Amino acid sequence: MAFEALANSLNRRLHRRRYRAMLKRWSDDGGDRTLRFDYDLDEHSLVLDLGGYEGQWASDLYARYRCRIFVFEPVRSFADQISERFRKNSDIAVLPFGLGGASRTQTIYVRGASSSTYRKRSNAQQIEIVDTAKWFSDNDIRSVQLMKINVEGGEYELLERLIETKLIQSIDNVQVQFHNFTTDATERMESIQAALLETHSPTYQYRFIWENWRRNGDSGK
Repeated sequence: MAFEALANSLNRRLHRRRYRAMLKRWSDDGGDRTLRFDYDLDEHSLVLDLGGYEGQWASDLYARYRCRIFVFEPVRSFADQISERFRKNSDIAVLPFGLGGASRTQTIYVRGASSSTYRKRSNAQQIEIVDTAKWFSDNDIRSVQLMKINVEGGEYELLERLIETKLIQSIDNVQVQFHNFTTDATERMESIQAALLETHSPTYQYRFIWENWRRNGDSGK
């Protein structure tokens, strides 16, 4: 048991060092300023922003391309703030729920940008999750030019649902931040990445930071 505990401790420290090195590379490459916004979009493009928080990414993207954006933010106070921010912009719609593998009510633990259904803390609230396939069908969504996913652990079930239903084939670019605090995070991430290779190719990958997958045959950035 002592040896196992030591091995686990060494693995955690190794992971932290690798993560810090990857984070530095992301910063040095200007990822938050360039890579996350470098797409072939225009006013006709449809963008889904999953995990809107304060709406800053949507605001920055809209300033560049004037595209249509659906912002999904299940924490009501955050959604209300984003709605107020874009109240005079008819191109940006704010939806007070999240997308996932199945429709349900779920507990989220609110802590700013780190609010998550997986990290149990104080300030628990109930949120609504809508089945991704149902939302696409109900809203007749047939083509999405960019889907940004930053949902603090919910990305796994969301992407698995998109792959299962083949809706992933209707999305030109998938910009996702995988999180490593869920059960079997690495295994699920690598399984999703393997499945994505059937339809998409990575344009950049910074492990557990940000990565983008462009649909095969799509000539956009």
